[in-house]
Amino acid sequence: MKTVEIYTSPLCGFCHAAKRLLTQKGASFSEVDVLKNPDRKAEMIQRANGGRTVPQIFIGGTHVGGCDDLYALDRAGKLDSLLAA
Repeated sequence: MKTVEIYTSPLCGFCHAAKRLLTQKGASFSEVDVLKNPDRKAEMIQRANGGRTVPQIFIGGTHVGGCDDLYALDRAGKLDSLLAA
C-alpha cells in the first residue's frame, strides 16, 4: 500500500470518519494533529494548495482532499486502486 498522510484535529468528526474509512480499507496512515503541532498547519496549507480545513489527506504524495473527497473516491471505485502499491 502507498503511504497515507492525514492532517487532523481531535475534535473533528470528519477526521474520525476519514480515518475510519482508511482503517476499513486496511490502509495504515501517519497522522499530524494540527492542534498539538500548530507549526505544521502552515505546511498542511501549502501542501494542500491553500486547503485550511482538516482533514487534508495525501495518498502516495498526491493530495486527495478532505473527507468528502475520500468518500467520493470510494463510491466511484477509485480508492482501492489509489491505495494499492
